Amino acid sequence: MMSDKGSHQEPPLPPDLDWLEQLSEEDDGDLVAAADYGQKRSNDETARMFKLRRNLDQLDSFHRQKEHGVLKTREELKLCSENVKSLEEQRDTLEEEIDQQKAADNSVAVFRLRTQHKHLCQKLQSEEELEGRINTELKQLKRELNEVEVELSRFSSLRQELQEEELLFQDLKVQKAATRLRQEREATQNLQLKIQQHKDKQVTMKKKEERECQKKIEEHQANCKITAKYLKETIKRLHQEEAEKEEQNRQLQEKRIQAVESLKSNIAATQESFRIKQSRAKANAQEKEQQQKQLRESLEFQGINSFRHMHQQKQLETIKQKQEEFEERQKSKKVIVEKIIQKEQLVKSRTRQQAKLPNISSTDKLSSLGRVGDWNYLEPRPPPATEERATALRETCGLSSSSSASSDDEDPEETMRQEVDHLSLADSLAQPECSGLWDEKYKKLLNEKTALVQTEVKQEEAAMTSGKLNVPAKQVHGKKWKGPSFISKPEVILFKDFEVGKMYKKKFVLTNTSYIKNHCKLVGVSAQLKDCISINYKPPGSLSVGMSCDMQAVFQPMINEDLEGDLHFSSAAGPFSVPVRCAIKKCELEVDSQLVDFGSHVVGQTISRTITLSNKGALATLFSLDTTTWPSPESHHVQMPSPVSAHTCQETSSQNTTCGSQKSSGEIRTKQERQKLCEAAQQEKPGEVSEGSAVGPEALPEACVSTDAELKLDEDTSDISLGNVREGEIGTFESIKLEVVFAPTVPGEAKLDFHIKFSNQSSKPIPIHVRGTAVSIPVWVVRPTVDLKICMFDRLYQDTVAVHSRASTALKVTFDVCPEMRKHMKLLPKTGFIQAQSSFNAQLKFLPRLSLSKDATKYFDSDTGVLEVPMTVQVAGQVQPVHFTVQAVVTCTDLQFEPTEVDFGYCSVFHSVRSRVRLSNLSLLPQEFGFLGVPEFIEVQPNDGFGTLLPQETLDLDLIFSANEAREYNFQLTCKTEINRDFLLSCRAVGVRPPLELSHSLIQFRATALCGNSQAIIYLTNPQANRNQSKQPVTPVVKDVTTPEGPRLFSFTLPKDSDISITPSVGRLLPGQRCKVQVTFRPRMLEQEITEEAQRVVQRAKVLREKELAMKRLSEQETKKEIPVEPVKGKKSPASLKHSKMPDEPKKDQQSESPYPVDIQPGSEQYEQARASLLGSVTQRWSDFIVPCFISDGDPPDDDRQAPPTWSAFNTLYLKLQCPAVKPSLLVISSNGHSIIDFHQVAVGQRVFKKFTVQNISNEPLDLRTSLLDIHGPISLLNALRCIGPGGKHTLLFAFSPDQEKTYCETLDICDHRMSLEVTLRGEGVVPDVTSSHPGGLFDFGCVLEKESTSQVVKLQNNSAVEVGFRALLSSLSPPRPQSAAEIVDVMLGDYTDSEVRPIVGTQNYSGRSVFSAGPVKGSIAPGQSQDITVTFQPDHQSVKYSDKLTIQLMNKSEVCVMDLTGAASSHNMYLHGGDVLNVPFEPLLLPLIPSQAQPTEDSEGRSEPRITVLVTLRARCSGGAITPAVRELQVGCIRSSKKSGEFYLDNVASLQQQGFSMEPSKGTVEAGHTRTIRVTWSPHSGHKPYEVVQTCVPLTVKGDEKHVYRVTLMASVSHTAD
Repeated sequence: MMSDKGSHQEPPLPPDLDWLEQLSEEDDGDLVAAADYGQKRSNDETARMFKLRRNLDQLDSFHRQKEHGVLKTREELKLCSENVKSLEEQRDTLEEEIDQQKAADNSVAVFRLRTQHKHLCQKLQSEEELEGRINTELKQLKRELNEVEVELSRFSSLRQELQEEELLFQDLKVQKAATRLRQEREATQNLQLKIQQHKDKQVTMKKKEERECQKKIEEHQANCKITAKYLKETIKRLHQEEAEKEEQNRQLQEKRIQAVESLKSNIAATQESFRIKQSRAKANAQEKEQQQKQLRESLEFQGINSFRHMHQQKQLETIKQKQEEFEERQKSKKVIVEKIIQKEQLVKSRTRQQAKLPNISSTDKLSSLGRVGDWNYLEPRPPPATEERATALRETCGLSSSSSASSDDEDPEETMRQEVDHLSLADSLAQPECSGLWDEKYKKLLNEKTALVQTEVKQEEAAMTSGKLNVPAKQVHGKKWKGPSFISKPEVILFKDFEVGKMYKKKFVLTNTSYIKNHCKLVGVSAQLKDCISINYKPPGSLSVGMSCDMQAVFQPMINEDLEGDLHFSSAAGPFSVPVRCAIKKCELEVDSQLVDFGSHVVGQTISRTITLSNKGALATLFSLDTTTWPSPESHHVQMPSPVSAHTCQETSSQNTTCGSQKSSGEIRTKQERQKLCEAAQQEKPGEVSEGSAVGPEALPEACVSTDAELKLDEDTSDISLGNVREGEIGTFESIKLEVVFAPTVPGEAKLDFHIKFSNQSSKPIPIHVRGTAVSIPVWVVRPTVDLKICMFDRLYQDTVAVHSRASTALKVTFDVCPEMRKHMKLLPKTGFIQAQSSFNAQLKFLPRLSLSKDATKYFDSDTGVLEVPMTVQVAGQVQPVHFTVQAVVTCTDLQFEPTEVDFGYCSVFHSVRSRVRLSNLSLLPQEFGFLGVPEFIEVQPNDGFGTLLPQETLDLDLIFSANEAREYNFQLTCKTEINRDFLLSCRAVGVRPPLELSHSLIQFRATALCGNSQAIIYLTNPQANRNQSKQPVTPVVKDVTTPEGPRLFSFTLPKDSDISITPSVGRLLPGQRCKVQVTFRPRMLEQEITEEAQRVVQRAKVLREKELAMKRLSEQETKKEIPVEPVKGKKSPASLKHSKMPDEPKKDQQSESPYPVDIQPGSEQYEQARASLLGSVTQRWSDFIVPCFISDGDPPDDDRQAPPTWSAFNTLYLKLQCPAVKPSLLVISSNGHSIIDFHQVAVGQRVFKKFTVQNISNEPLDLRTSLLDIHGPISLLNALRCIGPGGKHTLLFAFSPDQEKTYCETLDICDHRMSLEVTLRGEGVVPDVTSSHPGGLFDFGCVLEKESTSQVVKLQNNSAVEVGFRALLSSLSPPRPQSAAEIVDVMLGDYTDSEVRPIVGTQNYSGRSVFSAGPVKGSIAPGQSQDITVTFQPDHQSVKYSDKLTIQLMNKSEVCVMDLTGAASSHNMYLHGGDVLNVPFEPLLLPLIPSQAQPTEDSEGRSEPRITVLVTLRARCSGGAITPAVRELQVGCIRSSKKSGEFYLDNVASLQQQGFSMEPSKGTVEAGHTRTIRVTWSPHSGHKPYEVVQTCVPLTVKGDEKHVYRVTLMASVSHTAD
């Protein structure tokens, strides 16, 4: 395609290479540079060079694409071959397995393997077909690549030639750039010179402005002095008025004090009279009671029922009293009716008086103002003044107090009010001042008005001054409306352009806009309209919704002034008003324009413009055009101003005269000259200015203005003149055209200022400003300055330059560009002809090059980029050329990276690394940019690397690098702008593969409620064979740190103060091992937020408490003022006592104040209240955490296991957590808001209960559910869950009953559809250690008198660390243990002779009361404390068989001690114990039929004494021929409670010795509370026969309170066996 390049003609240059034409047209220093090469290069050759370079580049790009396609296809073919080989291996393996299963006769496995084999063959076939297609495609790509390489070889010579031409072209460009740089420097120097001149000019102007400012300051200070003088006089007058007011207030206060003192005296007199009445009533009551008593006695004496008679008398008195009260009420009602009738008559008389009053005419306005006070009776006035009312009340009270004893039914205040009403009625009736008000005209007018129903009511002044009433929104049938219930059409009743003496009528319609049936009633009109407005209407009655009523407003003006007011109506829905506006006739004069600008015109032309003067008012006036003076608006009608206002008006008028012309420098000078003239006039006539006459403040500015106007009249108005119409009359709603003519005679600027004055006093003069410019050049440029705005280097910009001609013939124009700018700027065509009275457009082309700063230093500022080039248009036959300027701001198109090179460092293949760069736009124009050809392992954000940079803007870009394999990365990012410029950013990184792998690197938790939790499970794996480890590049940093495959240590490092927990956070993984990691997110409130909220709560409580104290003090002060201070001598009043205690109350309040904010600790009441408040108002929050997982290079060395392991920074894994937290739906309100239930230490076997309360703080009901607790554990939930409504509460009851000595901890999740509240239940089981002072076993109370009691104490000591509960159980009070029949028979019959065999529960009291009692029955013992248990023995009859069993048992049913309680009861103080049992051990509860079975005996004195039989069995033992004596003991005791000793003695002791018995002692005494032992011994005599029983009987006498004889029977025998 390049072979026929010489045979065809070169095509024209493309539009973007038009600037190449300038290379051949420049005839300056560029020709010298071209001569060095021997010939001039043509544009065609240059274009051919660039075109050839573009084609060769395209061919190279095509070759690279083909190479890339071949390489990519080869990789695909290689991958496909590997897949085919792998599938074949799998197929072979499956065939071997099929053979094995066939041999094993496993048909199921064979069927499964054949199915896999079939699928595998299909996949293998598809892969082979794919391999064939890829192979064919690869051959095609290779053939195309060979064709491209052949094409490249054909153009090798052409490429070399092109390189030589490009070198030549570059040398030429360098020379041109040097020339342009020189020119730019020259332009810059010229521009700096201009800038310096401009600065000098500014300094001069600034000094001039400072002088003027200083002059104004001096003038202001002089005016301030004058103002201060009058201000002092005003302040002095105000002080005098204040002193007079204070004197009046003092007098009024004295009058009030006198009234209060008289009131106090009247109160004291009234109290005294009340006291007398009370004493009199008391005496009367006593006397009446005495009479009733006497009457009762007399009636009883007569035989009459006194009670009945007295009851009847009381009923008769009650009936009589009710009848009297009824008559009094009827009298009071009559008085009220009379008052109402009297008031109605008074109202009727006032209405008649009002109907007779005439309307006030305009001539009687002043007289009517004087009678305003007489008309006040028409309005409801308040009661009399405070002083008059107080005086009248004082006098009346004085009369009533003096005559209180005689007449109590009179009402002095009511009498005083009636007298005042009569006086006000008599005074309010006013008489007409003259008879002219009651002439026949008024009567005729009154007769005419009686034809209609006329209503005219005058309202209170306070209501008249208020505007439209705002009616609140009302609701009817579910609908609401706002605003008035009626609307008026029109909304405003307007009487415009009225005349005094005429009558105007206007109709308006009121429409019911409410939602109910309504009515309207005229209440009145405003005060300023009540004399000239009346309303005529027929009462419409009740109006339905949407109905209207017509009304007519009649306006008869009396004064020529603007009036405003309202018509006030009332309705069922509330009051409303209709505004009324009345305007007099006025002149409203205006012009369509106050500035007439003729523009630029050639000398000799005549141009006219018209000004339209319009009168939009209803009043005609005369006008005149004045070019000599500036009349003041107040010169004809001036009121006497105050001295202060005179100077203010002077300053205002001097400012207003020049407020419309501050834009031109000539008017500024005029204003300065006018101020100088005014100052001179003030110095000449200071007395006139200080006076308050009309000449002072108003005539002075007028004189200044007129003098100034005369000075400049002859300067600027020679070429501008006014038309023929200079004065005349302008009627109502009329317009007049005024002509202004501009006929320039000489070049220059012409001005004329004149004013339109009017004969109407209220119309101000209208200033008119006329401007025009005369020029003598027939050709001019429409835009003297061509602004190209902001331009970029090496970009083409175009604009049009329009040239106009005023000449009558065609002219030749030539556009000239300065030599310095000819490389950059061009005007086409250079020469042209402009027709007569026509225009000519030239094309301006601007292509700024980088050498602009060198070529045009005179016109271009390289620092600011401002370019200002003067251009010239030469006109044939015209000496003076036409100048215009081209302005532009030239900026570069560069983008800058910071930093210029990015190093990502070591990057894991499991994570991404972000680096931030700053991209700055150095241009003054916005530029669009985009990153193209970005590799797949890097990402540019935001907007994927595309965007727009504003001028001088810097944008932060995030480069996210994700290594896909472990290797080194070196690449460049290309940023391309919209003008096709490329900017490169170099990047490098090293990809590494950590030895451990995380199953997930990103965890997104669900929206978790505060105080809830969310969990996620991930896995950390140590791969078995880390194949990529050997492929990692060995860098200098890690060259010596390479570790073989082996165990790895890991450690997760959590952020500080985060709501994240990871379990396990550290560990060790062997190769091929996987570790389960649990990540938990528990959002909590920040401590700082809770503390700040608590401080706010405390502060609010403190402020509220201070307010309450202030209100309390204020109420106590008011109470103190109300109570009269007249204490009784020697006693303090209650008020004084109360106030005497007041100083102590603030101290108590200060002591009870809440703690300071610094004292608020976590867990306190204020802290938990603030926490609950924040939980109820919390909003959603989002948190992101990145948790690093550090991995070691292996285990510590074998020689030093304590050495810390080595860690590699680039082997670190990162886990990203996204944690959203939301408002909880459940709130814990028990346990101070904590979700931990701690049972603390509990004794084993004991059961403790805890309550846990939650509240629903969401806006919807919640169905609660819980997780399962350990069914075999000690913690259990006792109640069921239910649905909780919004704001509802639910209490969960937990029980803890440990059965082992260990610590328990369980977690319970309370869930709903939004959150899961985790509750931790924990407690510790402790084995109790309790000891008893009694070791257990037998606990004998001894013998006591019947119906008496004795007690003993058993102390329990708790040595454990927990509180222990106990119970004292008596067998007699416990459910009986079932016994078998054999046991019962054994006890009753079997061994009844054995004294040691005793039942557990022995004899019981006849009364049913327990013999033995223990107290307290149950209780608890604190750690380290002790508890006394009192055991009491209280029998009610004589018996020796009292017994019971006391078991002290803990709550875990462990026994501390078991005591066998025994005791005996006797009816006498002396008793005998011992011997054998003669009956069964059980005793019936029935009373014995025979009181005593003792045999009576007679003593020496003949008295019979009862005898009690006692059997003592003695058995001697014979062993080996030796006999061992038998020994028994008897106990004789004396009961302690008797406090009397006893004695005992034996009879017939000698007979006992004969049979071998001996009893010692034979007699003795026993002290109270003691026992004596009688030892009974039997030694058989020699010759005693075996098995012979020796029996004898001996009496034993005991003496105490009574004497008893025991018949002791002794039976002895010899036993040859060891019993």
